[in-house]
Amino acid sequence: MSGGTVVVTGANGTLGLAFIASALKDFPIHHLILTVRNPSQKDINTAKLHALLSKIPDARYTIHTLDLSTLAAVRTFATLITTQITNGELPIAAIICNAFAWSLTSGLKFTPDGSMDKTNGRIIGMSSDSHDPGLNALEVFPPAIPADIEELAKPPPDAPRGEVGRGFQRYGVSKLCVVMYTDPALKGITAIALDPGGLPDSRAMSNDTPVAWGILMKYFLNPLQPVLKFAVPTLRKSGAAEKDLVQLGLGEVYRGANGYYIMSKPGKSSADSYDEAKCARLWERSVVWSGIEPAGTVGVMPVLSRSPYMNFRK
Repeated sequence: MSGGTVVVTGANGTLGLAFIASALKDFPIHHLILTVRNPSQKDINTAKLHALLSKIPDARYTIHTLDLSTLAAVRTFATLITTQITNGELPIAAIICNAFAWSLTSGLKFTPDGSMDKTNGRIIGMSSDSHDPGLNALEVFPPAIPADIEELAKPPPDAPRGEVGRGFQRYGVSKLCVVMYTDPALKGITAIALDPGGLPDSRAMSNDTPVAWGILMKYFLNPLQPVLKFAVPTLRKSGAAEKDLVQLGLGEVYRGANGYYIMSKPGKSSADSYDEAKCARLWERSVVWSGIEPAGTVGVMPVLSRSPYMNFRK
């Protein structure tokens, strides 16, 4: 098998770092395109990425700056990737959509914009049980696509003292969107939405979250995870989750896999995720919110379908 390229967003995140370590070890034939918001090694998380890569002298990778909160930056990066695919320089083996950020204690925030292998190619989006009403203990308001879908891009203000509950609801809805994305005009895209499980060693609770959540994660859930996992099997460390992510993204056993996975097994997602009308509406409005021309979708999907490494099928 010849090598391809694996695009990883959020490369300096907890799960991203674990994924990269395993991917370079188990699939050294591939070249990794690693994206980070802050490329400076003064950033503690980017420094961890460079430290990891320095231990693998034969690693094949490039690091790109990509701020996903800015559509202009996303378009620039998409154009770069599209051009390289068109020129035959970049056969995509997998795209790992791992980046995320949230604001809970500080309330609602807006972005500056106001709002593969022919038999192996895969797109992996990260979801979680927070997308399904009633499954996550931190849920206050159930995640759902609002009747006025424009509220996804422009949510109404949070009520006083409701920032955390509404913030976590928005997080859950974002994970629901990962599962729901589909474009009727692009039938046959092989894509996986992965719930990696609860990761108590994640740095997700280190910023803009209630202090109590961070204490619970750091001093209770993380150290006691080896015992708690027997009662809650989905509670596990990032080192275990990355093994599933690597295999789902690159492993032969998951060739042609599609749909929603809970850890390494196919799972059932929420009722909303099976509503084809809502899925189609979500895609249509996302194209509009992103300022993308429908005929091109930034040109990425049509070009990916011509990549010798991508197989699009449903």
